[in-house]
Amino acid sequence: MLLNPPLRAGDVVQLKKRHACGNDLWKVLFAGADVRLKCELCGRVIFIDRGKFASRFKKRIEIAEDGN
Repeated sequence: MLLNPPLRAGDVVQLKKRHACGNDLWKVLFAGADVRLKCELCGRVIFIDRGKFASRFKKRIEIAEDGN
């Protein structure tokens, strides 16, 4: 999965399956070999490996602002 621009902390993404709270929007906290996501509705934080993330990824909703 190649994104342009690449996935980075602060992005908001939509996953294919909904979380138990009913939300499908997640904020990226860390993007590396593993991806750390925080549910936008309930605040639950999860870690998933990059391969699982790629298969569950639907689209990017918001791109993080550049810190420069």
